[in-house]
Amino acid sequence: MACLFAAMSCNQNKQEATEATDNSATEQSVGQEDVVDETSNPNIVQIAMKSKDHTTLVAALKAAGLVTSLSNAGPFTVFAPTNAAFDKLPAGTVEDLVKPENKEKLVTILGYHTYVGGLKTDYMQDGQTYEMVTPQKVTITKKDGKTYVNGSEIVASIETSNGIIHVINDVLLPK
Repeated sequence: MACLFAAMSCNQNKQEATEATDNSATEQSVGQEDVVDETSNPNIVQIAMKSKDHTTLVAALKAAGLVTSLSNAGPFTVFAPTNAAFDKLPAGTVEDLVKPENKEKLVTILGYHTYVGGLKTDYMQDGQTYEMVTPQKVTITKKDGKTYVNGSEIVASIETSNGIIHVINDVLLPK
């Protein structure tokens, strides 16, 4: 009887070890951004990935390695430049920024578009400043019922499961 118990115990330990190894491999290969959930509100990255107007931003997020960060719980506020905003930059700028050797500079620029916390335009006041991830500040202005960040109009706001996206038509460049 003792031999049978010992044999069963060894087999159970082997199975638990195998399951633990299998689970850790699965956990390592799937990040928050890869979770498929058709019932919850999408997060910032999922919304951006579905937008035909933000393909350049998504490519930049991928090149900077920030997809997982902006898929996490948050809340975050992202001032999201459109493709047209990136097109306003001097020719070759975006192509240069997404090169691996320029990752640090790209992370700084994208960090200047990201605030840790939820900023709704209704609560933004003229003259307010907010410290971004960079950590440099942006300035909010209000004029004729419109809200601007560093002079760029917020043309749309989208609430997500982990924060808010404010669509802008300019790329904000840190000083």
